[in-house]
Amino acid sequence: MSFTPKGIVVPIVTPVDENGKLNEKAYRDLIEYLYQGGIHGVFPFGTTGEFYAYDLGFYTHLLEVTKDAVAGRMQIYAGANHITTKGAAEIAKAVEKVGGIDALSVLTPMFVSQTQEEVYTYYKEVAAATSLPIIIYNNKPKTNVGVDPATVAKLAEIDNIVAAKDSTGDMTNAEEYIRLTRGMEFSVMMGRDTLILAGLHYGATGAIASCANVAPRIAVDIYDKFNAGDYQGALDAQFKLSALRVATNMGSFPVTLKEALKLIGHDCGDCVKPILPLHDDQREKLRKVLSEMGLL
Repeated sequence: MSFTPKGIVVPIVTPVDENGKLNEKAYRDLIEYLYQGGIHGVFPFGTTGEFYAYDLGFYTHLLEVTKDAVAGRMQIYAGANHITTKGAAEIAKAVEKVGGIDALSVLTPMFVSQTQEEVYTYYKEVAAATSLPIIIYNNKPKTNVGVDPATVAKLAEIDNIVAAKDSTGDMTNAEEYIRLTRGMEFSVMMGRDTLILAGLHYGATGAIASCANVAPRIAVDIYDKFNAGDYQGALDAQFKLSALRVATNMGSFPVTLKEALKLIGHDCGDCVKPILPLHDDQREKLRKVLSEMGLL
């Protein structure tokens, strides 16, 4: 399969109103902001989009709105995340039915601790349920389930498994993904915003970067300047973005990103409870970070 994930892709937040309904205007405005910032793709219903909080009907509607708002100007990735193989396959089929989606990001199952044989079989069976390109999503800090480099190398042999997103924060893990899949039609996308530049130096094709919701141009500068050979410029952009990523630790993810979006004029509502808004002192710290980034 020829699809190659690359560039800076945004796991876009899900804007909601006070009743928990999709705030379509805020969502469309955010997509336009990302496009104007040079973003290469958007990714609804990742971890940043609070995929766990909404049903399939909400999701498919969101994908339709995404397609309309993007209008062919960026790639669209879609999350297919579930605790069971059957559930993930059903989501994949629903996404495929919507049409116009470029790739699926499939997270490891949550809560259930799996062996690597079970992880391999999970991805193999989900891949068999769809013709869409699949990106393996390893976010072990959130799910407590990882995908070992040897497992990724084996999965890379499956035609429509085309990439892995590494959100572990373990650079050795990402490096091994890249090393073991050299010469294959397979890509690695960084999922930890502080490690985008490091990943590019190793051979990653881009990043799925949550902080790019707030700072799309800065995130894209890491990628663009690196590819132009401006390594100092890329490093400067990486350090700017890293300050925001570190600030996300002030609250439960992704509340800091939604708070930051409000501060820069994109009110996407609050996170789904039990996640609570930041306290005033945290918000002031965040305001300072955004100011130093040139976003306020």
